[in-house]
Amino acid sequence: MASHSRATMAEIAAEAGVSVPTVSKVLNGRHDVAPATRERIEELLRARSYLPRRTPAARTAGLIDVVFVDLGNAWAMEILAGVEEVAHRAGIGVVVSAVHGRTRTAPDRRWLESLAARRSDGVLLVLSELAADQRARLAQLGIPVVVVDPAGQPDPSVPSVGATNWTGALTATEHLIGLGHRRIAVIGGPGDVLCARARVDGYRAAMHAAGLPVPASYERTGDFTSPTGHRETLALLDLPAPPTAIFACADEMARGAYEALYERGLRVPDDLSVVGFDDLEQARWSIPPLTTVRQPLTEMAGLATRMLLTLIAGDPLDSTRLELATPLVVRASTAPLGNISMS
Repeated sequence: MASHSRATMAEIAAEAGVSVPTVSKVLNGRHDVAPATRERIEELLRARSYLPRRTPAARTAGLIDVVFVDLGNAWAMEILAGVEEVAHRAGIGVVVSAVHGRTRTAPDRRWLESLAARRSDGVLLVLSELAADQRARLAQLGIPVVVVDPAGQPDPSVPSVGATNWTGALTATEHLIGLGHRRIAVIGGPGDVLCARARVDGYRAAMHAAGLPVPASYERTGDFTSPTGHRETLALLDLPAPPTAIFACADEMARGAYEALYERGLRVPDDLSVVGFDDLEQARWSIPPLTTVRQPLTEMAGLATRMLLTLIAGDPLDSTRLELATPLVVRASTAPLGNISMS
């Protein structure tokens, strides 16, 4: 054999003097191939550095990796539930890891080395990103990647699943405007996270369309956690003209807002209306139940997992960027401005 370049399955079959289905049987680990024929085919595959299309039967470990920025919250658990449901039906194991630190960064080099060692079949990134060299290494290993809720602008070459964050935020703010509120504040998420920016932009668009001013002091920045919701709500309450309504861009931050209002002897929605974003299970059991934008986290994760399994099987995707709808769920944490007792 004169060349050591990569070959097609048909070329391997021709050189071995067998049919393409016979080569496929060897690649898929089938046992109904004569030992001498198998040995000849395997030698040709090694010599020609053949990289097969990954199929379920050819999976090396039956595992997918799921990488989170933070595992310590209900949001992550809903994502993981969606992944587990689809993976379980497909007979695939799930390895879960977290990016440590407060910033949305790529997983470290050790994670990539561990991934290669356990020969995982695919990777789901949740609110995380890969460095260029990591993407190149995964491509070299033939390991596909799908992103859930991309932290930055999605790379067109990397499939992703997100939600209509801008539209959801617009709807939430319009709800408050429709109740007569004019002094509406927002508590956003980290500025380097795409969904956080989209939600604040949706809020601004609704306020602008209604001809309402947005003082700089009404735009606060949190990190999607309860403590920052608590901190920023206290800052809003201390303003000379405090808001009559708050749009918290995550249910966890809305929970922090509730705590801040309770500390000040104020009630939701009698003294201030609150809207969240996510519709985590805790939103229904808050006192009062939280009006929030439903982000279909479990469905997003399940869809991303199905996309990843499609790529692992070597099949094309119908679309590489999908966004699921984010409807408003109205509960008891919002009320008309006439019911507000704050001056």
